[in-house]
Amino acid sequence: MPSSVSNVPKQPPAPPPIANSVNESAKDKKPTVLECHGYFLGKTIGTGSYATVRVAHSNKHDGDVAIKIVSKFSAPADYLKKFLPREIEVVKGLRHPNLIRFLQAIETTHRVYIIMEYAENGSLLDIIRRDSSIDEYRARKWFRQLVDAVDYCHERGVVHRDIKCENMLMDNEFNIKLSDFGFARGHLKPRNGQVPLSDTFCGSYAYASPEILRGIPYQPQQADIWSMGVVLFAMVFGRLPFDDSNYRELIKQVSNKVIFPKEPRVSPVCKTLINKILSPAKSRVRISGIRNDQWFSHVSVPASVNKEPSSVDESSGNQNIKLLTSEEVGTIAANLLTKEQLEKMAKKSTRSTDSDSLAKGVVKHTDQGGK
Repeated sequence: MPSSVSNVPKQPPAPPPIANSVNESAKDKKPTVLECHGYFLGKTIGTGSYATVRVAHSNKHDGDVAIKIVSKFSAPADYLKKFLPREIEVVKGLRHPNLIRFLQAIETTHRVYIIMEYAENGSLLDIIRRDSSIDEYRARKWFRQLVDAVDYCHERGVVHRDIKCENMLMDNEFNIKLSDFGFARGHLKPRNGQVPLSDTFCGSYAYASPEILRGIPYQPQQADIWSMGVVLFAMVFGRLPFDDSNYRELIKQVSNKVIFPKEPRVSPVCKTLINKILSPAKSRVRISGIRNDQWFSHVSVPASVNKEPSSVDESSGNQNIKLLTSEEVGTIAANLLTKEQLEKMAKKSTRSTDSDSLAKGVVKHTDQGGK
């Protein structure tokens, strides 16, 4: 008699074809916008309220690049409509060994990607924090590179307006690469001998010139030079010359002669150059004067010189700058636009995702999921 079906041992179900399912999953996954352009994201090297900077490997450039990823959802309107398009337009036309090189911009519905040269050795600020201060040999080398980069920009009508130690990056051979043109502006060449003035008060308080802090229309080239003087001071002394924790005190400090710390020991000729730069706008040295300066050009100092020339100190003092009233100080402090203020604005704003293209030459895509 045939056995009952219930007595026949049941065979375990066949396992699903694992390899095939993995292959099918890989086929279903769409490449991201960046992968379509040959960029494969790596570690994050910087974050903010509305932007992230990540290292990526680039097939096209056969190496690593830095990608600034800007979220349209969280970025403030002022940044998306004014500063970001201006930044892209400005950096596209710049090519100098001491400037971070712009490679490409890609815009999607939700994000903007700015692809740049990657400087692998961090920033000047990182080195100052590591070494406490910079010896004059290295400081001269890096300051010369900064002057070369800024002079190149100014000759082409471009001003940076946010020069600071954090924005001076280091390449693999520890050469300066000036970066972050977020507050930059172009088309500022002199016309009929007149230098156009700027009335956008932006930058970083500790590096801002007196005319910016006072809310006066200013020559942005001269403001860049002031910021370079702050950088030079920060390198050789390992600290900033002005305390930006109190706005009223900051105004007083930039309105007076620079006070040099006793330590570390810095040569008189280096201090003389700093005094020439950190002076009122009318008497502030130009880039041509910086290039001809004794310390900058490394002309040896006679052994008999053992103190700073008093004539330089007197001429570079800021005694004639008018101090502001309390009401004026409060108004100007509120109007100075910094990156920190943009980030605070970003936290309060929600951006539309169907904005117009930011700038000519920016590749546009529809988001395909992922970054």
